[in-house]
Amino acid sequence: MLRCELILIAKECLYLADMSDVTVAWVDEHQLQRLDQMLIVVDENDKVIGADTKRNCHQNENIEKGLLHRAFSVVLFNSEKKVLIQRRADTKLTFPGHFTDSCSSHPLSNPEELEEKDALGVRRAALRRLQDELGIPQDQVSLEDIVFMTRYHYKAKSDAVWGEHEVCYLLLIKKDVTISADPSEISSFSYLTLQELEDLLERGAQGEVKVTPWLRIIVERFLSGWWPYLDEVTQFEEHDKIHRV
Repeated sequence: MLRCELILIAKECLYLADMSDVTVAWVDEHQLQRLDQMLIVVDENDKVIGADTKRNCHQNENIEKGLLHRAFSVVLFNSEKKVLIQRRADTKLTFPGHFTDSCSSHPLSNPEELEEKDALGVRRAALRRLQDELGIPQDQVSLEDIVFMTRYHYKAKSDAVWGEHEVCYLLLIKKDVTISADPSEISSFSYLTLQELEDLLERGAQGEVKVTPWLRIIVERFLSGWWPYLDEVTQFEEHDKIHRV
């Protein structure tokens, strides 16, 4: 216990430029409330070393000092083997109005979502967000439907103040579901084929639309190779690997 307390104290001394007075005029009340959620702080090998607020974890000043947190990305395929792609609401803190994966968020620093066996904590967090963000009914997706594929570590700036620095668990679901998206989270969504998704990325590269950096990572590093083998996709599981991108 003492060692854990010392680690947390060290982390607080190292980072924590708390910029709670920084203007985030575009962020709605729902998103502002979530800035106080406690996320899981990890090292580059995804070992838990503390906890910090969502606000602090997404400030570039702290990120440049090494602050790194655990996250997840979900790619949800329907029975037509099309993937759900959403456009983030314009009121999101980072990368507002960008096209992105089916659902992405963070496990919280609590006993249920810290559990690491079989990535159970992260999968619980994903199930929570699939229900809250996409409005998927509880009886349509279970923990067993959420497949942990691999992890990737990336860093990206959204603007001069806010950014992302995450060890991200890539989760895959194959299910037909009912969606009732929260408009404070999602402005639109659609199911795309691989070709349509690659076309979207190309439009992003040309500046015609905005695409999150992690969607590009997911497609180019993983989905383009997995897509033809979705019926046997578990052959690509890499639970012990963290891809550095």
